[in-house]
Amino acid sequence: MPTAGELFRAAVEARDPEAFDAVFADDVTFHSPVKFTPFEGKDVVKTVLTFVMGVFEDFRYVGELEGAGSRADEGAEVPSEILVFRASVDGKALHGIDMLQLDEDGKVAELTVMVRPQSALHALRDAMNRAMVDAGFAPASVLG
Repeated sequence: MPTAGELFRAAVEARDPEAFDAVFADDVTFHSPVKFTPFEGKDVVKTVLTFVMGVFEDFRYVGELEGAGSRADEGAEVPSEILVFRASVDGKALHGIDMLQLDEDGKVAELTVMVRPQSALHALRDAMNRAMVDAGFAPASVLG
């Protein structure tokens, strides 16, 4: 049986947000690299990841790690998987990780994305703001 990381990776590589249904817990939390407040709930997280997949150029996974970690709201150790990726946004090369913290059913309960360098993070923030505003998912004031 595939791991949550393998299912998540397959969904991202296929750019298939519906495939996240088999990966995410209903109450999944997504910690974005550009927003302090997390996104919560399967439908919201799927929508945000659809925008992410739309702004990344030349996206590819380049590594995987498995182990244990803790979720933001708990101190208990939980199974975790990390997927390492490279991509670009508006011509800025970036390097990042998808940290997947799993629940007792083996589904992703918490997704945290980290990106470097800062110039690429800013390009990602700006591209995501444009995409979300254009789609009516966020108010135009976020671009200000």
